[in-house]
Amino acid sequence: MKILFETGRNEVKTMTTAQLRAHFLLENLVQQDTLQTAYSLYDRMVLGTAFPVHNSLELNTYDILKSTFFLERREIGIINVGGNGTVRADGKDFKLEKLSCVYLGRGTKSVSFVSENPANPALFYFLSTPAHQSFPNTLFHKNDASPVMLGDAEKVNQRTIYKYIHQDGIQSCQLVMGLTILKPGNIWNTMPAHTHLRRSEAYFYFDMASDTNIIHLMGEPQETRHLVVRNNQAIISPPWSIHAGAGTAAYSFIWAMGGENQDFTDMDAVGMDLLA
Repeated sequence: MKILFETGRNEVKTMTTAQLRAHFLLENLVQQDTLQTAYSLYDRMVLGTAFPVHNSLELNTYDILKSTFFLERREIGIINVGGNGTVRADGKDFKLEKLSCVYLGRGTKSVSFVSENPANPALFYFLSTPAHQSFPNTLFHKNDASPVMLGDAEKVNQRTIYKYIHQDGIQSCQLVMGLTILKPGNIWNTMPAHTHLRRSEAYFYFDMASDTNIIHLMGEPQETRHLVVRNNQAIISPPWSIHAGAGTAAYSFIWAMGGENQDFTDMDAVGMDLLA
C-alpha cells in the first residue's frame, strides 16, 4: 500500500510538477489481477482498484491499519467502471454491472472481487473511510440514483451527477460517493470552484480515450496549481484545495469524500474573480 502523507499549504507553493504528482496523483492505479491501494493521511482515506481478469481478488487488511480485517473499523464504497462483476461480502454476492455501486459497512469481515467474463473484465474502484458506526451492506444501481443535470452549453460544462452514498441515498457513517458524467462537447467540471474544510475528497477519472488529458486544478484559490491527469488515474484533494478541471474531450469521474458531515451541498464557494 502506498502512503500519501499530508502536505501543508505553504509547502505546496514551492513544489515542482514532479513533487506535486508524487504527493497527490496516483498514476499506476490499475494492474491486471491485482489490488492497488493507497493510504492518505487526509481523513485517513484508503482508495484503490481491484481489476480481476482471470483470478478472484481478496481485500485483506494492511499493517498500517492495525486491524484483524480490512473493515474492522472502516466502511467502503465500491463502484464498477468495467464489465459485469461480483463483490462477495461475508458470503453474499452483490452483482455489479457498469456504474453500479455497493456499500459495505463496518464489521464486514471478508470482501472479494471477481469478473463475470475475462474478455470484458470488471474494474472496481473503491474508497474507504474510518467508521464509528455500522450500516447495512447495500447495492445501488445507476438507475436507482436520481440524476442531477448541471451546467449549460455556453459554458461547456453540461454534466450529470449521480449520487450514491449520501444523506438521501445509501446510508453510511461519513462516506459520500458518486460519479459525474460530462455530456459530449463539454469539458469543464466544478467551476466556479469551491473548497470544503470539513471534508477531504478524491477523484478517479475513467472512460477517457488514450489521447485525452485532464487539466486538474488544485491549490488554494489564490495559489492555484495544475496536474495533467489521464485515464484510470486518481487524485487527492486536501480540504483547503479547490478541485476542478477541464479536459481535451468529455470525460467521467468518481468523486468520494470523508470528513465532518454528509451534506453534499456543504462547500465554500470561490468566486471566479478570486482565482489566481
